[in-house]
Amino acid sequence: MLLSNIIENIQVKEIYGRTDIEIVGLCADSQRIKKGELFFCYKGGKFDSHSIINEIVNSGAAAVVCEHKLNCSITQIIVENGRAQIARAAQVFYGFPSEKLKLIGVTGTNGKTTVTHMLSEIYKENGSKTGVIGTLGVKFGEKFISPELTTPDPIYLNFILAEMVKDGVEYVFMEVSAHAIYFDKIYGLEFKAGIFTNCTQDHLDFFGNMKDYSDCKKSFFLNGRCKRAIINSDDVTGIEILAKASDAVSYGLKNPADVFAVDLDESIDGTKFVLNLMDELYEIKLRLPAIYNVYNALAAAACAKQMGIKINVIARGLQNLQTVEGRLERVANYNGAEIFVDFAHTPDGLEQSLRSLKRLCKGKLYCLFGCGGNRDRTKRPVMGAVAAKYADFCVITSDNPRYEDPYDIISEIEKGIKPFKKPYVTVTERDVATEYAIRLLNKGDILIVAGKGGEHYQEIAGIKHSYNDNTVIKNIIGN
Repeated sequence: MLLSNIIENIQVKEIYGRTDIEIVGLCADSQRIKKGELFFCYKGGKFDSHSIINEIVNSGAAAVVCEHKLNCSITQIIVENGRAQIARAAQVFYGFPSEKLKLIGVTGTNGKTTVTHMLSEIYKENGSKTGVIGTLGVKFGEKFISPELTTPDPIYLNFILAEMVKDGVEYVFMEVSAHAIYFDKIYGLEFKAGIFTNCTQDHLDFFGNMKDYSDCKKSFFLNGRCKRAIINSDDVTGIEILAKASDAVSYGLKNPADVFAVDLDESIDGTKFVLNLMDELYEIKLRLPAIYNVYNALAAAACAKQMGIKINVIARGLQNLQTVEGRLERVANYNGAEIFVDFAHTPDGLEQSLRSLKRLCKGKLYCLFGCGGNRDRTKRPVMGAVAAKYADFCVITSDNPRYEDPYDIISEIEKGIKPFKKPYVTVTERDVATEYAIRLLNKGDILIVAGKGGEHYQEIAGIKHSYNDNTVIKNIIGN
């Protein structure tokens, strides 16, 4: 593609050099640049790629998009916001794939992954070909691509969308993280619908406070990006969105809502309830336990209804979903006890899972978890307190320590546990901790192994080691 074709479709301030140059690809990572690509410079949180323009030129870049004029020999395209223009250029380069697809975005602290998978099952039941993009990776047709980020960077995202178009995908259900909104990863994309699940403490290492984090989530719905808004009316941020968003549909269990559930019946095998879908009633049988999965089902049902799917199809789609990897996933039975793996890595996420399992537990409730390194430190004692409040016994271990000392992370978690005077142990090695917890189990007990969910790695000192809670558990018990 000629550089001039890309320039015609992005917001440009100034141009220095020729534009009749063939562009073979787009790149924003100086360590991956290939000859003939268009490189994008912008100032990041810790690094400004403008400062290495000579390396970029020497690597073979055909031209550069930058936020101010540089001293270099290749064509320069000056723009106001480099991040936004990456997103726009990627759409151009890959043939505007999002315009050939129906995108539905899901944002919120918890629940995004489950809602996207519920929607995928509903639309498959309706005869549509679907794609899912999120924390568990990219799935469409028979293809699966391992995850990198919850919401991929714009160049890769548009490449994936283009591949989905080639494969005949009609609907794409995409997790939209707060970072993706903040960094303009989804700039220029139009969503047929946007779903808000909840907003609870997370990412304060980046956003600094809950207001800025919440405002970022709200912005997804308040700038015309989503044609329809599906909003949790039981969440404070959701209530604020409903007060401002046009054409919004609400769902919930406590406050008045357009979509709600009654006659809930919880069990270890799932949850039954009567769905009131804008005054249409239908009995739903979820194979997923926990009240928060009722919320997730309400969100998916409300969205599908707004998009024209019939209630009986919605019910069958929800029933079809047997599990979501690492999302309160029932992975084993050992010595008469149930073992769950859950992604719960926030105070609210952990509390919701523990509360649900506490109601279903006939024996002792055991909780094994840790907290990620180089992330929001303020939630560590809070999660410790949550675990101690609901669990009968806690095993505190490592999550993804990254560049932090695991002992330091564990000691901060302990600050929240100690006031409850509940029994607990600390075991730094996660696999050892898991075996220790499993050997404690007796009939009627429940163990939740929380924090990593479906992840297939453990990040230590910058290296991602192969690790999966589900695999470790099954190896321990001999399955």
